[in-house]
Amino acid sequence: MKKPLPIGIEFYKQLVDRPYYYVDKTLIIKKLLDDGAAVSLFTRPRRFGKTLTLTMLKAFFEDERDGMGRRIDNSHYFQGMKIMEAGEAYTRRMGQYPAIFLSLKSAKQPDFSMAYESLVDEITREYVRHRYILASDVLPAEYRIRYEAVMNRQADRVGLAKSLAFLSECLRLWHKNKAVILIDEYDVPLENAFFRGFYPQMTDFIRSLLESALKTNENLEFAVITGCLRISKESIFTGLNNLKINTVLSSGFGEYFGFLPAEVKDMAKFYGLDSHMEEIRQWYDGYRFGLAEVYNPWSVINYISQAVNADSLPRPYWSNTSSNDIVRHLIEQSDASVKSELESLLAGGTLEKPIHEDITYEDIYKTQDNLWNFLFFTGYLKMTGQSLKGNTIYVSLTLPNEEVRYIYENTIQEWFEQKVKQTDLTALYEALKEGRAGDLSERISEQLAETISYFDYAENYYHGFLSGLLKGCPGMAVFSNCESGNGRPDLLLKTPSVRGMAILIEIKTVKNFDRMADGCTQALAQIEAQNYEQSLRQEGYHKILKYGICFYRKECLAKISHTE
Repeated sequence: MKKPLPIGIEFYKQLVDRPYYYVDKTLIIKKLLDDGAAVSLFTRPRRFGKTLTLTMLKAFFEDERDGMGRRIDNSHYFQGMKIMEAGEAYTRRMGQYPAIFLSLKSAKQPDFSMAYESLVDEITREYVRHRYILASDVLPAEYRIRYEAVMNRQADRVGLAKSLAFLSECLRLWHKNKAVILIDEYDVPLENAFFRGFYPQMTDFIRSLLESALKTNENLEFAVITGCLRISKESIFTGLNNLKINTVLSSGFGEYFGFLPAEVKDMAKFYGLDSHMEEIRQWYDGYRFGLAEVYNPWSVINYISQAVNADSLPRPYWSNTSSNDIVRHLIEQSDASVKSELESLLAGGTLEKPIHEDITYEDIYKTQDNLWNFLFFTGYLKMTGQSLKGNTIYVSLTLPNEEVRYIYENTIQEWFEQKVKQTDLTALYEALKEGRAGDLSERISEQLAETISYFDYAENYYHGFLSGLLKGCPGMAVFSNCESGNGRPDLLLKTPSVRGMAILIEIKTVKNFDRMADGCTQALAQIEAQNYEQSLRQEGYHKILKYGICFYRKECLAKISHTE
């Protein structure tokens, strides 16, 4: 029986206990120890294994105790893992340190009070987990009072802001060893607060919480923090000189978040899906972290799980609601140059943009460059090269894979549908129904100028575009590629009553502006050759308008032939 795939499994010990299929990333332990940083910040896109990595570090390093203070041996969770072959210099560090593990990913509430209380819950839970230290007389009386105040949710804001630093001190007194601090998704509360409107309050609290625990804390052995976006030191990590930041641009640690090509190949082979590798590559590969080529792990796991059950169609399994909001904002606020850049990306092109790693959420909307930066660091763009111009690093950016392309296309489609609902298209509809082909050409061209093409101006793009425009035409139903005569017209509009009218539309595209009139003529000829109006006449329609519509990039030309 094949091992189950760990879909949604974020806890290392749970993954090993089952056991699920595991792509062994335990050598990050060796890399961290060799690196020797006091505080390491890893920024990677959502669902790229950050939580699983932190829970693995916790299982390895923690001198874990039960409620009575008895040691819990976690060494069996690493039997057969790569770290056990790294040597005694590393394995002797296993189970040696008290650990503080804090996940901030649940702080997504609609106001500061609720988000703050959610963070208090997480802090309280960690105090309760270590309550065994209260069973001895190691802690001074005043420490016990302060500890119980946090554990019982009676501490004030100041006490909670310093709670991680205080917990590390209490653990050192009991364990006689410094603490390891692991903080997961530190920027989720900040991102949520930005979109919800209480960013300054949350920034102040997170800054106080982290600074007290990570800055000049003599009870700290080392700390690892994960997040999606690197936040400037000025906004959160003020004066934290011992912080080493590892972004997607950094050369170290690139192979430890996400799956390497060889790892995906091994997984596909294990589940008998060798023949699917090219499809997996096209849809879920394309990321580059430092020097490493990386696949999206969440999507690969989900795809293989579906393919094992004979459902092998690729899907966009990966998405991030908040980041999708940024994609949506970029599209909604885009001027002509940004629309052109998006079209270039969707056609497989690249953009060159300056990179600003030290930004805050408040900076995201200030410039288009900041939006491009956010999309890059959150996984919606990949780097294909970089150069130095003056004192600024410029990177070449493109779409990483088909999955991300789908997200852009879907977002553009949703935006277009909303835009159509908000646009007065009365003049367009009147020109269409009254047979004024010249006016119709102008009205459609006006709308084209505001859109973003995601099929490189292919015919199916214009088909979807025109269908979206016309489905709001009052008093008429719109049908796409329906049976009529000897074939299928691209679009058919008709009134509910046969006493009204019907409109047949055939679409053509050309690669030269001067050929547009010929395109319209060919479209009208196809309507006649295929006798599209036959079934309409059999239904009882007498007034039938026939349009040949030709597109060239952002230009539209319509010609009409009508039958009374």
